[in-house]
Amino acid sequence: MNKPKMATEKGIPSSSRVLMLLGQLERLNGEAVVTDIEAIRQVTGKILHLIQTQEKTRKEIMTKGSSGMEVILTSLENTRDLQTILNILCILNELLTVGGGRRVGVFVSKGGTAIVLQLLVQSGKEASPSEELMLHLHSLLAKVGPKDRKFGIKARLNGALNVTVNLLKQNLQNHKLLLPCLQVLRVYSSNSVNAVSLGKSGVVELMFKVIGPYSKKNTTLLKVALDTLAALLKSKMNARRAVDRAHVPALLAIYQDWHRNDTRHRHMLIRKSILGCIKNITNIKLGRKAFIDADGMRILYNTSAECLPVRTLDPLVNTSSLIMRKCFPKNRLPLPTIKSVFHHPLQHVPASGPVAQLYSQPPGVDDVVDESDDNEDTEVDTENDTENEEDEKDPRAQNDDIETDINKLRSRQVLTRPFEELRVYERFFREFSEDFQDCEFESGKSTSPSASDASKPLRSIIIPTAHSTPRPLTDPRNKPPRPDKGEPPRLKDTPVDLDSISISKAPESKLELELVQGLSQLLLDASQSVNGGCGGEGPQEESGEQAVLEVPDTAALLPLHDPDLYLVMVKGTCSVPGYTEVAYPDYFGHVAPNFREHILERVYGVQRSKIFQDIERLIHPTDILDKVVYDLDLQSCPVIDDGECLKFNSQFESGNLRKAIQVRKFEYDLVLNSDINSNHYHQWFYFEVSSMRVGVPYRFNIINCEKSNSQFNYGMQVLMYSVQDAISGSPRWVRTGSDICYYKNHFSRSSIAAGGQKGKSYYTMTFTVTFQHKDDVCYFAYHYPYTYSTLKMHLQKLRALRTPQIYYRQEQLCETLGGNCCPLLTITAMPESTGNDHICQFRNRPVVFLTARVHPGETNASWVMKGTLEFLMSSSPLAQSLRESYIFKIIPMLNPDGVINGNHRCSLSGEDLNRQWLTPSAELHPTIYHTKSLLQYLTAIGRTPLVFCDYHGHSRKKNVFMYGCSIKETVWQTNVSASSSDLQEDLGYRTLPKLLSQLAPAFSLSSCSFVVERSKESTARVVVWREIGVQRSYTMESTLCGCDQGKYKGLQIGTRELEEMGSQFCVALLRLRRLTSPLELRNHHTHLLDMESDLIETRCNITCPTTYVMEEDEPAFLEEVDYSAESDEENDPDADHAHLDPSSDPEFTHQDSLT
Repeated sequence: MNKPKMATEKGIPSSSRVLMLLGQLERLNGEAVVTDIEAIRQVTGKILHLIQTQEKTRKEIMTKGSSGMEVILTSLENTRDLQTILNILCILNELLTVGGGRRVGVFVSKGGTAIVLQLLVQSGKEASPSEELMLHLHSLLAKVGPKDRKFGIKARLNGALNVTVNLLKQNLQNHKLLLPCLQVLRVYSSNSVNAVSLGKSGVVELMFKVIGPYSKKNTTLLKVALDTLAALLKSKMNARRAVDRAHVPALLAIYQDWHRNDTRHRHMLIRKSILGCIKNITNIKLGRKAFIDADGMRILYNTSAECLPVRTLDPLVNTSSLIMRKCFPKNRLPLPTIKSVFHHPLQHVPASGPVAQLYSQPPGVDDVVDESDDNEDTEVDTENDTENEEDEKDPRAQNDDIETDINKLRSRQVLTRPFEELRVYERFFREFSEDFQDCEFESGKSTSPSASDASKPLRSIIIPTAHSTPRPLTDPRNKPPRPDKGEPPRLKDTPVDLDSISISKAPESKLELELVQGLSQLLLDASQSVNGGCGGEGPQEESGEQAVLEVPDTAALLPLHDPDLYLVMVKGTCSVPGYTEVAYPDYFGHVAPNFREHILERVYGVQRSKIFQDIERLIHPTDILDKVVYDLDLQSCPVIDDGECLKFNSQFESGNLRKAIQVRKFEYDLVLNSDINSNHYHQWFYFEVSSMRVGVPYRFNIINCEKSNSQFNYGMQVLMYSVQDAISGSPRWVRTGSDICYYKNHFSRSSIAAGGQKGKSYYTMTFTVTFQHKDDVCYFAYHYPYTYSTLKMHLQKLRALRTPQIYYRQEQLCETLGGNCCPLLTITAMPESTGNDHICQFRNRPVVFLTARVHPGETNASWVMKGTLEFLMSSSPLAQSLRESYIFKIIPMLNPDGVINGNHRCSLSGEDLNRQWLTPSAELHPTIYHTKSLLQYLTAIGRTPLVFCDYHGHSRKKNVFMYGCSIKETVWQTNVSASSSDLQEDLGYRTLPKLLSQLAPAFSLSSCSFVVERSKESTARVVVWREIGVQRSYTMESTLCGCDQGKYKGLQIGTRELEEMGSQFCVALLRLRRLTSPLELRNHHTHLLDMESDLIETRCNITCPTTYVMEEDEPAFLEEVDYSAESDEENDPDADHAHLDPSSDPEFTHQDSLT
């Protein structure tokens, strides 16, 4: 070591005694040959005395600028005198005992760790090393080790591990020396390579000699030994050693003994450390088997149950819960196969596509194998490995998913098809060539259904009542061929013909009017049974003539809803199962409630209690009924009704429930159906429940969810629709359920079924509901349902609202794989006259292209689209001004087949359509293929849209927000160097989100992201930006849960707020038009400066590389929950966004300020 020169801190007197002594020590160190050993011994002894008696001397030595630490370490390195070494070690121990990490940091930075380790190794080579020296060395290392990130590597490279192990073996009964040795071993073991090496040296067995049953003596020693053992057992090799030597039963016995005797809970930390050892052993397959064989499940379950009443013992309960869940035997789902129960044959199946892979899988692929540690033999155990495993990761380390190729980040218009091929799409853009010479500019609106709808053959439909039981369907796998294109399949089972359904008014007595509040009645011909069951007829009304179903008259509240028209629309909807039933909520509609629905406050410990109830199934199997009450795999009779259980049904449009199993008297496991032609994507549910008891809490567990986290953990509730409430005047979906949580369960998929990965676990979404009405029929849904037939009905009603001022055209873009029409809408304002100027203005309006519902389970996207369409078709001055500003091309439902058949993510091709935009197939992805072709045609003729927006829903974030594309903001999130010319881009992409943040209460600008990720390169947003050249290309995400900012903070989102979002999007487009019009260019330059300022401010506020690429936005809970997903707490602006009043819109005052 270089010989330092003693320096004193300014302000400290040079006569200070300790500084004088340090100066003497420095001079003695500087001598070529140290001859005066006694002098050094006396100086170090005096320094030690001063430090022990005067606190200020410690501060003088460690003061910033002082080289006292260097002088002391130099003396330690150079001296060979035992007493001097002991003096210096005592000095260092005294200095580092107080002062926190700063003093230890100085010690490490001056090379102190290496010096002490070298001294330890040298002393270990002596025949009989000094016990006092070893005690001081290990005491010092125990203080330094946890603060030195490279401590484990330094100790191994210096050979210090064996010295400590040998000392430990020789002093198992010497508790004074044993404690510091264990403390140092604990730090050694935190390094994975060291842990393997120590295991080979027999340290695991040594630890089991130290730990033992309950004792009031040496508890500190026992705690350190357990922590050391837990660190060693993180190594799979050491865990196997512990299993092979039958240490698992021993650990369980020790834990039981401490649990029984620690009645005052004074040694909770020791008990937790024992559980920590068990937890690490059970990370391997052999450890879990040994745990089960040792009756560990019952032991931990019983001990945890006794700890539950004591809140301070929650760490024990949580760790026990974690161990039991991990060791719960992995099971396959209670299904014959996880493939969808329905199959749709495809004319063209790519050999490498998901469908071909799905149906080429071998038998038994669903069987679950515990694959958690198949590669454990590859564990690192090299002694000379120079690891970086302890290096801290750069907090600014880039996200691997962010695109770093500058060429891919450049937005450029690319025509991948010849213009001659695209010319066929000219027929969808008649507005570009319309001359209106034959138009008289008079009302020509039609209110009757189209001829094509009216001419379609009738199909038998069942309307459920409180007394009806769903009739079984014919086997969907034997679906009859469609007679003609577009004709729905005919079924032999015809319970009720649509022609037999009529609506008549009930007698208008005063009592009835008060009772049903002006409701109508739907009369069903009872001569044809609507109660068909399995092998017999269901109950009928006593009169034997008519089954009366009271129906709410919601026409005044829902101008776009018409039950009769809905049935007409249902007739033309083609489903793979051939549905013959209509769900009550879809038939009679939903009126948004006029009360607030707050985000549910999570009850502490609710997840833990649910998990323990699940574990009880293994502990007490005789208490489990395990009775199947609904099973779509049994096509002849899916509903099992014995009068003692709930009845389930999902055989209607958008329905999804595959199986229901009665677990306990009032608890049911529910299994969702996979997306058709797929074996996964389980999240969307929509099903019917009846035959319930009033006032009894029922628990429902959806056991095959796939996402690692959900807003159900953060206050979101399921939706319920009560038929009894509806006929009493409240036809609406309401948020309901208590004790809601979402957690990993013991069901899993095999590696093959999971797509080549290791077997993945499923997640349970559980909720409890208490029904309020007898003889009720209730529906449950993931989110507010919006079916394809509902869309067709709404479009029909919107068309009837057309006025002479509105240009409205509805066309069929294409036919889907399932034979359904994909509608394309064109909306703008009619020209004022046939004059050239007016016609020219009409044709040259910029295009806004909107799409929605590419993912069937994101029903909120359809409700936002409904709000947009209603605004566009309204007669308000704002709507007229908007129509005069743009030509809207709208595809309100990109995936009709997925919506109809109850899929969550995919179309009938078994693929996520929003990952097919790069190279869509006309045969497999017709809606995406033709939508992209429309955009390519617009680009080819020089009419690239001003705005493209794809409406979506987000299951794991709150608020409404946007994803956009920016080369500048993407590069900022990476370490890629780019020239200023590469980063040149118009900041106008931020204008629309900023406008929305000012207009829409639910919109959050802070949640928006404009980063381009590799995993999203085939999505609509990125492809339209990169290939079509649309700068303002967005995905607008709407929460499924609620808001945590603004006017709706703390509230769950409803259809009213979603529709409002759609209408406010239109108002924002109107303001955008003013900012981008030529007359406003001068103000627009000022606006861009504001955007630049906002962008720079946003960049400065970035605190982590995932600012823009967030999967979660929630803080963790106090209780330990295993979501396998981290979460970040988002900034929560306190100020509410001002809600726009149309009457005061700046469009009327000609003010275009963005501030």
